[in-house]
Amino acid sequence: MADSKREIERKYEVTGDARLPDLTRVAGVAAVDHRGVIELDAVYYDTEDLRLAADGITLRRRTGGADAGWHLKFPVASGIRDEIGAPLSDTLPPDLARLVRSRVRDTALVPVARLRSARDVHVLNGPDGEPLAEIGVDAVRAQRLHGGNRATAWTEIEVELADEGDPAFLDAVEKRLRKAGIAPSESSSKLSRALAGTAPKKRPPEPAAPPHTAGDHVLAYVRHQITAIVALDPAVRRGLPDSVHRMRVATRRLRSTFRTYRKVLDRTVTDPVAAELKWLAAELGVDRDQEVLDARLRTRLDALPRTLVLGPVRARLRIWSTARRSGSRRGTVAVLDGARYLALLETLHALLAGPPLLPAAAGPPGKALTRAAHRNHERLATRIAHALEHPPGPDRDLALHDARKAAKRARYAAEAARPALGKPARKSAKRLKAVQSVLGDHQDSVVARDALRTLAVQAHAAGEPSFTWGLLYGQEEATAAARERELPGVWARASRAEIRTASGG
Repeated sequence: MADSKREIERKYEVTGDARLPDLTRVAGVAAVDHRGVIELDAVYYDTEDLRLAADGITLRRRTGGADAGWHLKFPVASGIRDEIGAPLSDTLPPDLARLVRSRVRDTALVPVARLRSARDVHVLNGPDGEPLAEIGVDAVRAQRLHGGNRATAWTEIEVELADEGDPAFLDAVEKRLRKAGIAPSESSSKLSRALAGTAPKKRPPEPAAPPHTAGDHVLAYVRHQITAIVALDPAVRRGLPDSVHRMRVATRRLRSTFRTYRKVLDRTVTDPVAAELKWLAAELGVDRDQEVLDARLRTRLDALPRTLVLGPVRARLRIWSTARRSGSRRGTVAVLDGARYLALLETLHALLAGPPLLPAAAGPPGKALTRAAHRNHERLATRIAHALEHPPGPDRDLALHDARKAAKRARYAAEAARPALGKPARKSAKRLKAVQSVLGDHQDSVVARDALRTLAVQAHAAGEPSFTWGLLYGQEEATAAARERELPGVWARASRAEIRTASGG
C-alpha cells in the first residue's frame, strides 16, 4: 500500500500589496527558516464528469519539490485531508487506482487541469528548532485541460501543520495573517479554483428541495446509504478502524429499506439488488465478525485476575486471531477488486439515476411510512414471542438471532421515517436500538462460546491447561442468560414507543 499521512492546512488569499508578516511574533515561534523558491508542476486527473472533484477528492501527478510523485487526497474535515502518496511514474499506480474505483468504476481518468506553482517556502521553528508548520507563498498558474482551455493565475498562502503538531497553533498563525490583511481563502483547493476558471466568489449555496412525498423520503435514505458504501470503499481497502462495520451496516440498511418500503419502490427491480447487497454484506462479515470476536475475547481475558490465566492463553489467542484475520482481510480486498462488486456499484448508480418508484411514492409520507414501520414492529413482536417460548438452548439461540435481524429492520425503518414523522420515529428508533443491542450481545456470546470451545480443544490437544478457556466460556453463558432475562423489559419499553399514528401529512 502507498504511503499515507494526515494533512492539516489552511489556505489564504493574497491580494493587492499584502505581504507575509513577521511570523516570529506568533506565540511559540522562535525562528523562521526561509528555504527559498521551488517550482512545482502538477497535472490533476478526474473523470470527464468530475466525480472525484464533486466529493472533494484530488488526484495529481506532481514533479518538483521533495515529495514529487502521485498524490491522492481524501477530505476528512474542513482543512484536514488524508494524503496517500506513491512514487513518480508515467501511469497511475494500481494502489491509488483501487482507492478511487468505487467512484470512477469503469470510467477513464483524464487530465482535467495543470497547475504550475512557484512556492516560496518558510518553516516556522519552535524554541528547540523543531518545525511547527510550513508556509508556502504560491504564485499559481492554472490551465484547465478538460471542459475548456481557460487559464487563470493567483497567489495564495498555504500553512501546513507539522506532523504531530497542535492544530491550535494554526489559529495563532491565522490571527497574525489577518492582522496583515491576509484573509482565509474561499476556495477549498487549488484544483477547485482552477476548474472554476475564475477567482472564487462568495455566494450562498442553493438549498436542496425539501422532501415532500413518501418517495422523496425513502429515496433520501437510499441515497445516503449508497453514498456511504461508495465513500467507505477506500477506507476498507486502507484498513481504517470500523470501516468494514460501517460499510456492512450501510448495505444492511439499504436492503432493509427495499424490503420495508415495497409499496414505494418496485421490488421487481430492488429484489435482485438486495440479493447482491446480501452477498456483499456476507463477504464483509467475514472480516468484521472476526474483528468483533477478537475484541470481545481480548477484553474478557484482560479482565481476569492473573492467577486465573493458566498456560500460554494470550499467545494462543493471538496466533489464532492473526491467522483468521489475515485470511479474512485478503478476502475482503479481493471482493472489492472483483467484477461482481463493480457491477453492483454500477447498479446502485443506475438505481439512483432512475429510481423504480411505484404510484404510492407520490403520496404524502405519513401514511406510507407509518404503515411500513408498524409492519416491521409486528414482525419483531412475533419473533421475540416465538423465541421466548423455547427453553434455553440452541433453538432459543437461533430464534433470538432471527429476532435480532427483525429488530434491525424495524430500527432502520424508524430511522428512514424520522425526517417525516419526527419525534415518534426518533423515540422508536432509540428504543429499538436498545432491543437490537441486547439481542446482539446475546448473539455475540453464542459466537464467542463456539470459538472458546475450539480454543479449549486446541489447547488440550497441545498439552496446555484448558481451565481459562472454560472459565471464559462460563462467563459467556452467564452473559447470554442475563440478556435473555433483560429482553422482556427492553422490549416492553420499545413497544410503548411504537409509531402508531402519522404526523406531518
